[in-house]
Amino acid sequence: MDEFTPREIVKELDKYIIGQDKAKKSVAIALRNRWRRQNVDGDIRDEIMPNNIILIGPTGVGKTEIARRLARLANAPFIKVEASKFTEVGYVGRDVESIIRDLVDLGVSMVKTEKTNIVQEKAEKLAEEKLLDILLPPIQKSKTTKTSSEDEELIKKMEKTREKLRKQLQDGQLDERTVELDVSSDNFPMMQVISPMGVEDMGMNIQDLLGPMMPKKTKNRKMTIPEAKNYLIQEESQKLIDMDQVIKEAIQRVENSGIVFLDEIDKIAGTDSKHGPDVSRAGVQRDLLPVVEGTNVITKYGMVKTDHILFIASGAFHVSKPSDLIPELQGRFPIRVELNNLTTEDFVRILTEPENALIKQYTALMKTENVKLTFTKDAIREIAHTADVVNEKAENIGARRLHTIMTTLLEDILFELPGDDMFDIRIDENYVKMRLTNIVEDEDLSRYIL
Repeated sequence: MDEFTPREIVKELDKYIIGQDKAKKSVAIALRNRWRRQNVDGDIRDEIMPNNIILIGPTGVGKTEIARRLARLANAPFIKVEASKFTEVGYVGRDVESIIRDLVDLGVSMVKTEKTNIVQEKAEKLAEEKLLDILLPPIQKSKTTKTSSEDEELIKKMEKTREKLRKQLQDGQLDERTVELDVSSDNFPMMQVISPMGVEDMGMNIQDLLGPMMPKKTKNRKMTIPEAKNYLIQEESQKLIDMDQVIKEAIQRVENSGIVFLDEIDKIAGTDSKHGPDVSRAGVQRDLLPVVEGTNVITKYGMVKTDHILFIASGAFHVSKPSDLIPELQGRFPIRVELNNLTTEDFVRILTEPENALIKQYTALMKTENVKLTFTKDAIREIAHTADVVNEKAENIGARRLHTIMTTLLEDILFELPGDDMFDIRIDENYVKMRLTNIVEDEDLSRYIL
C-alpha cells in the first residue's frame, strides 16, 4: 500500500471508472490517510480517526465500483452490505454488528490464503510423501532387532521402487489409479448465540467451542490420485499454518485497514413511518452509530475494535437527503461527494476505455468462436446515445443500461455462433438503429426490454 500515492490511486481507479474525479480524489485521500496513520509515532496515532465518506448519486454511476476497486488496491478486508437489510434491535432480522463479524471472517480467510500460498511448496512435498506411503507402505524397522543384509537389500529395492513411483506420480502416469483416504467428516451444528442484541448466527460450531475435547470423525473415501493429492495438500497446509497467528493478524488488519461499504444508506434515512417495513429506520441508524463511531464487537475470533475501520456509505437520495439521517450519524460521515449523472460522452468512454469495457468483453467472447468483432465509431456513439435516451425516458440506472442494450443488440449474433460463414462481424450505426430504434420509440416495449 505504501507505494500508492493519492495521485496513483486515482490513476488506478481511472482504468475502470470513467469520470467522477471528485469522488476518486476523496477516496484516494482517505485510503492514503490510513497508511499515514499507521506510520504515525506516539499516542496521537490512536486519536486519528478515519474520514468516513458518503457518496451521493443515482444508481449505475460508479459508487460501488469505486469502493470495490479501492479495496483491491488496499489489499484490505472489504465488505459491501445494504443498509436496508438490517433491522433495529427487537425486530426479526440481522443486527448491524454482524457486518463486523462478516468482515472479520473475510479477514481471516484473506490472511489464511496468504499463509497457505507461503507454505504451498512444503505442503506439496509432504503430500507427495504421504501419497507414496499409501501406494507403497514403508518397511517398519525394528528398534531392537539388528538389520540383516537381506533386509538392507530389500530396503534398497523398496527405495528404488519408491523413486520410480515418485517419477510416475510427478509425470501424471498414475492419475487413473484410486486410493483410499480417511477424510474428516465434521458435520457439527451451527450455534445460535442468544444475546441482548437478539438471536444471531455467530458462525460458530461445537467443534470451535470444544476443540480437542471432542474426537474428530473420519470416514473412508475412495478417490483418484489427483483428488487425493489435492486433499492431502490442503490437510498439510492446515497443519503448517499457525491459526492463532492468522487470527491475530486478521483482527489487526480488520481494525486498521478494514473497509465497510454501506450501500442504500438513503433507505434508512428520514422519519419513521407508523406502520410497515420502515418502522425501525431511525432505530437502525442508532444501532449503526456506535459501530461507526467506535465500539467493541464480539466475534468468534475474539473482541474487535471498530474505531479505525473506514466506512464508505452511498445512496441515491432521490426521496430523502443526507440531512435526514440522525445528526449523530451525519457527524460520523464528514466527507460528502456528489457523483454526476452520466452523459452520452461518458457512455462512449465507458464502452471503450476501461480495461473491463463491454466492447472489449464481447470482442473477447467472440474470439473464442474464431470471430473478429469490430464496432465503428458511429455505432458506439449510437449505442451511447440510446442508453442516454432510455435512461431519460425510463428509470435512470446509469451505466448498467449499457449491459441491457449490448445484450439486446448482439442477441441474434450470439445465438447463431458458431456459424460456417461468420468470421468477421462489423457492427455499424445502421445495424444499431435497425436493432434498437423500434424498441426505443415504443415506450412500453422499451421499459420491458431495455
